[in-house]
Amino acid sequence: MAPVSTATKPPIRQPRSSKQQSMRTRVKICGLTREADIASAVQAGADAIGFVFYPPSKRYVSPARAAQLRRTVPAFVDVVALFVNASQAEIRAVLDEVGPDLLQFHGDETAADCARYGTRYLRAFRAGAPGLDAPQTLADACRAFDGAAGWLFDSYSAGYGGSGQAFDHSLLAAVRADAAARPVILSGGLNAANVEQAISVNRPWAVDVSSGVETAPGEKSPAKIRELCAAVRRADDRLRGE
Repeated sequence: MAPVSTATKPPIRQPRSSKQQSMRTRVKICGLTREADIASAVQAGADAIGFVFYPPSKRYVSPARAAQLRRTVPAFVDVVALFVNASQAEIRAVLDEVGPDLLQFHGDETAADCARYGTRYLRAFRAGAPGLDAPQTLADACRAFDGAAGWLFDSYSAGYGGSGQAFDHSLLAAVRADAAARPVILSGGLNAANVEQAISVNRPWAVDVSSGVETAPGEKSPAKIRELCAAVRRADDRLRGE
């Protein structure tokens, strides 16, 4: 039998955690109304684009217009349809005409309302709203939607729809600590200047940006989209290095 070497072996390097190994923050650009803006988002590396089906919004598109825009979206980029207290008929019309990959609910929809269509969905929560203004109450509200593909957190405003303002991210403390939490999608006031810090603190599954990459409501800036996506990649690189 060969003698056993007594040479000191180099220490075994422990692997990074699975979260660190797989860390890549997804990017959704929402409120798209023009073909050129979809092309800009795709070229910059966006993982998903969003259409708003809420008529009061300045970013609203009709199902017919969204169907035209949807045809320009390439494979492996998700199309998300955003609704606020829409009727079943309105949602089914979008499903039939546009064929979105995900539904996104921003109103007063219950878990049953969101799940009834048999399509994956995101549930949005207006962090800081009455009843959602403390970490634990926000986390408790989220748990009712454990069938969601993700929980999206936006800032609270008097009306529905994005305000373009950030919210207090400390409200997500209980959600971040919940091992059963659905993937966290961070929204509300994000742009290229603040998204790195937001990702570093919250480590979300994805970020969802609309006004932060616009020159006017519904009109996206190719430069701002590129800057935002580059900032997200820098944040991910920094997290992988930790």
